[in-house]
Amino acid sequence: MLGIIYGVGLMRVMAERLLKDETPSEGPVKVFALVTFNEDQAQALARYLEITEPLLQREGAKIIERFSLEDDVIGQRPAKAVIIVEYPSRQAVDNVFSSPEYQTAIPFRDKAFATYSVHIAC
Repeated sequence: MLGIIYGVGLMRVMAERLLKDETPSEGPVKVFALVTFNEDQAQALARYLEITEPLLQREGAKIIERFSLEDDVIGQRPAKAVIIVEYPSRQAVDNVFSSPEYQTAIPFRDKAFATYSVHIAC
């Protein structure tokens, strides 16, 4: 019985945290990119990476994990891959995505990826 009560309490705490806007403003931030590559757009991908890699370096961000999504348990697969990038702060994330350089990368991004979404984890 205590296990059930503990589980319900834990679920409540987790739900409350998820419902709050708890995007960290200080300290490291993990960003999840859910992507599906357009396999016939290698040149667009190369150009996108050529533009964005220096932006990540400038802001101190680094790719820490890459995964291919293989099997679905429930629901539909949102993308074929997940890329996790760690930024030193939320401001660094904003600096990359709002930079003039990133704006020039958007047309290449749109060609290189069939799906592309970015999410901040807290």
